[in-house]
Amino acid sequence: MRKIILNVAVSLDGFIEGPNGEYDWCLDDQDYGMEAFYANTDTIFIGRKSFELIRSDTGMFPVKHMYVFSDTLIPQPDEEITVISSENFESAVAEIMEADGGDIWLFGGAELVTAFMKKRLVTELMLSIHPLILGAGKPLFKDIKERVALTLIDQKAYNTGLLQVRYELKPWFDPQKLPFLG
Repeated sequence: MRKIILNVAVSLDGFIEGPNGEYDWCLDDQDYGMEAFYANTDTIFIGRKSFELIRSDTGMFPVKHMYVFSDTLIPQPDEEITVISSENFESAVAEIMEADGGDIWLFGGAELVTAFMKKRLVTELMLSIHPLILGAGKPLFKDIKERVALTLIDQKAYNTGLLQVRYELKPWFDPQKLPFLG
């Protein structure tokens, strides 16, 4: 089964956007491991709002397949994307995860990340923690009400102060789904 990896830039205080939706604070002076990440990734999952921010330059992501999660987006005739509605969310994701291919990049936004986390579909977190405190903005996680246990699988510090950490989500099971053993 393919891995779904949340790979995102985050401020030290946990924001993925500034208070006005800006991301000009993200360091882009070097690769920060993205070439190696792309080498194993052929698919991206992205929310509608995030897609609309990059819509004019989807080529910036060297992936074969782009899936946009939206109930309202209508693709332009020349766009090579697949739109997944909330009605088909679970079945479409399951089918994509079972298909042959590389890793899947969960890009954002916050609502999509929350949906994937709540359904326990994220395999790994790859967080590029930028050396600044924004003080306000859009938080990476919201409405996550249960603990999510993580195991550190990699870390790298860059000379700019950026710290990249990679976590694997520990296995989780729903006791409600266990067969009655009485």
